[in-house]
Amino acid sequence: MSNHSHAHAGADEHPLVGHLVPLWILFATATVLLVLTIITVAVRYVDLGEANIYIAIGIAGVKATLVGLYFMHLKWDRPFNQLTLVGSIAFVVLLIWFTMLDSKQYEPQLIRGNPTGVQTELGQKAPDAPIAKQNQLIR
Repeated sequence: MSNHSHAHAGADEHPLVGHLVPLWILFATATVLLVLTIITVAVRYVDLGEANIYIAIGIAGVKATLVGLYFMHLKWDRPFNQLTLVGSIAFVVLLIWFTMLDSKQYEPQLIRGNPTGVQTELGQKAPDAPIAKQNQLIR
């Protein structure tokens, strides 16, 4: 038999589960997420070539990390859980980046120009040759 004395909380006391986060941290994190969203939208209107998508993916990774660490309270959890979150997000960003690198290999096979039957701004009709060739292959 054990002879442990258990302290019981009073009727008006509630045991805390986890921890409480100060409101200023939550508001600061939300503000940073809003600023990063505005930056993501602004980068869309600036022509940086292929860098636009890399910047957007990078910002999305930072935003996902902030949400996980602060809003999901992983910052105050075990360090292994933090490492798992950040590692997973980095792995997803890396896989998307590798996929985008591979898409450059197939760029010469893309058909440039307007679809068949669409008039260009200069009033010229788009070339029908690629579509006609495809129709012959289907028959």
